[in-house]
Amino acid sequence: MQKKQFNVIDILQHAATWYGDVEVVTNSVEGGVHRIGYAKLYDRTSQLANALQRLGVNSGDRIGTMAWNTWRHLECWYGLSGIGAICHTLNPRLFPDQIEYIVNHAQNRFIFVDTSFISVIANVLDKLPTLEGLVVMTDKENMTDDMLKIGIPVYCYEELLEAETSDFVWPLLDEDTASSLCYTSGTTGNPKGVLYSHEFNLNHSMISAHGDVFDLSAKDSFLLIVPMFHANGWGLPLSVPMVGGKLVLPGPFMDGKSLYDFIKVEKCNKTCAVPTVMTILIDHLDSNNLQIPSMNEIYIGGSAVPQSMIEGFEVRYNVDVNHGWGMTETVVGTFNCHLPFMDELSFEERMKVRCKQGRPPFGMEMKIVDNEGNSLPHDGVAFGKLMVRGPRVIERYYKAKESALDKDGWFDTGDVSTIDKYGFMQITDRTKDIIKSGGEWISSVDIENTAVGHPEVQIAACLGVKHMKWEERPLLIVVKKEGCDPSKSSILDIISSEHAKWQLPDDVVFIDEMPLTATGKIDKKPLRTKYEDFLIEG
Repeated sequence: MQKKQFNVIDILQHAATWYGDVEVVTNSVEGGVHRIGYAKLYDRTSQLANALQRLGVNSGDRIGTMAWNTWRHLECWYGLSGIGAICHTLNPRLFPDQIEYIVNHAQNRFIFVDTSFISVIANVLDKLPTLEGLVVMTDKENMTDDMLKIGIPVYCYEELLEAETSDFVWPLLDEDTASSLCYTSGTTGNPKGVLYSHEFNLNHSMISAHGDVFDLSAKDSFLLIVPMFHANGWGLPLSVPMVGGKLVLPGPFMDGKSLYDFIKVEKCNKTCAVPTVMTILIDHLDSNNLQIPSMNEIYIGGSAVPQSMIEGFEVRYNVDVNHGWGMTETVVGTFNCHLPFMDELSFEERMKVRCKQGRPPFGMEMKIVDNEGNSLPHDGVAFGKLMVRGPRVIERYYKAKESALDKDGWFDTGDVSTIDKYGFMQITDRTKDIIKSGGEWISSVDIENTAVGHPEVQIAACLGVKHMKWEERPLLIVVKKEGCDPSKSSILDIISSEHAKWQLPDDVVFIDEMPLTATGKIDKKPLRTKYEDFLIEG
């Protein structure tokens, strides 16, 4: 067979050649809907490549992007990687000191930034010594004098492109050449960088399109809600164009009405996001008695999906929820694909299976082990540390001297899980979140998922807090749904229907707003700080 050096740009080149008129549709930052076909997008990406070379960007340079999901951000993904530079997606939701650390650790020379986030960069600009300039991802009409006076060279994205031709010869790259860089959200210590190669992105994109993962084809209209700066965008900015699917990008408009309107107009049949965003969508649908008939499948990952959400989408909207698991270090790790045995199950039994994070696709090895490293049975009961290895698993963090793997090549995910006889993995907790009360283990995830089944609970977090007798006991932190006033007893009744008495939270605390991490997950650090002595003081 012939050998060919793969470059990420080959994906967009293929889409331009064979699906040139298929659209990338964006709810643009400046307002209004922008449409562009893959052929035109490829031409503009070639113009960007010429502009990058004129700016002096070289192979291996880390170039940042801080942007919403838009067609311009997509051009940056392909253009930067295509010339051999590294597209470093920056999460604007991180704290300023984290952004400062990440930009300096990666030694970004330039940052491509949406107008929404210029102030985020400006806030730490004097602490970024390697940064040579900003490229504002807009047109001349939307550039302002304030942008130009930021203190370093500032370029207008559209003006850069207009000065270039679309003739560009893409370099031949070794398959191990770095393509993209994404940092973890830094829940413990400084964020850590994960460097993806061109080979990884090809492998991951092809696996992602598989029928038991995202099941992608040219018939799809895919609403990409998950941010392109979150875990390599779950690989979808590459895998959807690879198969010629229509890519629908929400830009900064993530409210329920905007998402619903986009789904309706663009006839989206698939979408993906973390549970907090899907809560916004389903609440909007419920409150306004709306339907989304074009939507067939919703892919949810990032944290555990409550059974009530899976049931709600299926029963009220005829939409299948595919629960997945992954992390920056793996991108997509497992998906809850439908197996024939599930056809024989009752609705309730099937929902229990759908709540699991699913099975690994080809190339992802997975096991659970006890504290001594002994493998545990796949019986759906035994739980232990979740370990993974394979060509889509990190070997070491960016610039780290030490490998992230054990002596046998396994990566410790930091999750605690079970695996059943059908191969379905289910996260029972993060290692740091599991509650040990009187020598017994309590899953905070299970308590949280049961609690949000209460019709008046918006979101819930379960913490292990100090207890004089039992060392730790669960405490439930709840945000009520708007206009609702659930009692503590009604919430505990819901939980007691599925959990033993000793597993029930000792108390329920209501708060107005749940702290979230930069990737939309519940941030338990400030909750622990505030409530760790709650039961002792009480």
